[in-house]
Amino acid sequence: MRIQPASMVDRLPTQFFATLVAKVNKAIAAGHDIINLGQGNPDLPTPAHIVEELQQHAAYPIHHKYPPFTGRKELKEAIAYWYKQEFDVDLDPEEEVAILFGSKTGLVEICQVLLNPGDVALVPDPGYPDYWSGVAVADGRMVMMPLREENAFLPNYGELAQEDLDKAKLMFLNYPNNPTAVNAPFEFYEETIRFARKHEIVVCHDFAYGAISYDGKKPVSFMQVPGAKEVGVEFYTLSKTYNMAGWRVGAMVGNRELVRLINLIQDHYFVSLFGAVQMAAVRALTDSQQCVRDLVAVYESRRNALFSNLQRIGWEAKPSQGSFFAWLPVPKGFTSVSFSDLLLEQAHVVVAPGVGFGPTGEGYVRVALLSTEQRLAEAAERIERLGIFVK
Repeated sequence: MRIQPASMVDRLPTQFFATLVAKVNKAIAAGHDIINLGQGNPDLPTPAHIVEELQQHAAYPIHHKYPPFTGRKELKEAIAYWYKQEFDVDLDPEEEVAILFGSKTGLVEICQVLLNPGDVALVPDPGYPDYWSGVAVADGRMVMMPLREENAFLPNYGELAQEDLDKAKLMFLNYPNNPTAVNAPFEFYEETIRFARKHEIVVCHDFAYGAISYDGKKPVSFMQVPGAKEVGVEFYTLSKTYNMAGWRVGAMVGNRELVRLINLIQDHYFVSLFGAVQMAAVRALTDSQQCVRDLVAVYESRRNALFSNLQRIGWEAKPSQGSFFAWLPVPKGFTSVSFSDLLLEQAHVVVAPGVGFGPTGEGYVRVALLSTEQRLAEAAERIERLGIFVK
């Protein structure tokens, strides 16, 4: 029998980084000691008190049944509590909080509930490639918003064509930013809200790295800005804040109608998260946040170690402001892919080519702060031996 896939499958974007993973696996199979700085998978374990909470609740028969389809009341209240404590944002747990199977799922679902075929989604370039996936599944059309260093890696709304704005229904933003590792100021969100109101565009702010910022500066939550709930939502995940990537706990907060729509579509997909996981997430959000402060201190120390070593070898770059990434310019004479290939083949160091995050990412590579300071220093030493950079 011939299997004929739906047209949606053919629309899905090619997974650029699958090629990189194949190259890395080949090098590992050849016996090389690979320092992998190309992935975004947290390398430290979930804090013990969160794991213990899961273990305890896993034994309770109440969690062996179907949980409430829209998520447990305790978790929605915990998310609202966390937003109040961290950002002084007031949220109605029942109508302004939706529980997600990780924020990635919600980023796809928001496209499905808003976009008709041909509708435009404004997408940051460079940006998280799964924004592209959501638009493709909904048969929408992407319009890229270039993020350039001369504009602090913020989109310039004045560059967008009126014909695209006429068809635009949603816009993705992400700060602290993956991959550029910058934060956005309060005034930028004020401008964004004015822009969204004028053109009736839903703002979807991906706040995955909202807990990870450096030099004593706290990132701005979109929900802090007056008018944010009127025009959009914010996606948050426990993956990065608490090293819970595999637990798949996320939330979407903000506009009540969008929360209703996300809950509606999820009612057709899921039966919410395992109750014990939800209760462990409650513990994470409402208990002491010292584990988060400790984690950020680890990443900041790694950032400092990386950039001091880069400076030592002559690789000039601006230190990361937030997230657990670094965004580094490619030396002259290379593309992001050719430079990444060289580092893998000759230094056995893996970095992610910037072009994989969008055309404007060309000329950069993304490095993750997800290895020890010693391994980051060793990576710099290996690169130094290639003789590419001049001190």
